[in-house]
Amino acid sequence: MKRYLLDSNAVTSLINHRELFVDRVRAARLQGGRIGTCEPVVAELFYGLELSASRDLNLIRLRRALSRLACWPLDRRASEQFGLLAAELRRRGRPMQVVDMMLAAIALSLGDCTVITTDSDLLAVPGLAVENWELPENLS
Repeated sequence: MKRYLLDSNAVTSLINHRELFVDRVRAARLQGGRIGTCEPVVAELFYGLELSASRDLNLIRLRRALSRLACWPLDRRASEQFGLLAAELRRRGRPMQVVDMMLAAIALSLGDCTVITTDSDLLAVPGLAVENWELPENLS
């Protein structure tokens, strides 16, 4: 089963019903894919809504969106991947936000998982499949 792990920008695209993005989610599900996110992204989203002018409305929208997504944890296997990845990126002199490294580690630990993001930083992660569903299909 193919898995798609949405980063915070991707979850926001889903919440905001961006047509191209929602169409890609629907197509992936029709092909048997599992759409989800991960706990570090959820934490980042809850933090962001606490700073928003429409906190209460955004809380409802976020909870609704999360109820329709799988949510993968930062478990021991992912934590081991995180350690390897963080050390490798540091050796390369390639800084990355901790949340992004956690997301990448979770995706790598799941196997057959593509990260959906608009963040080009994740392209620097060795072995990580990354797609941008905000672009037309033939460009992602």
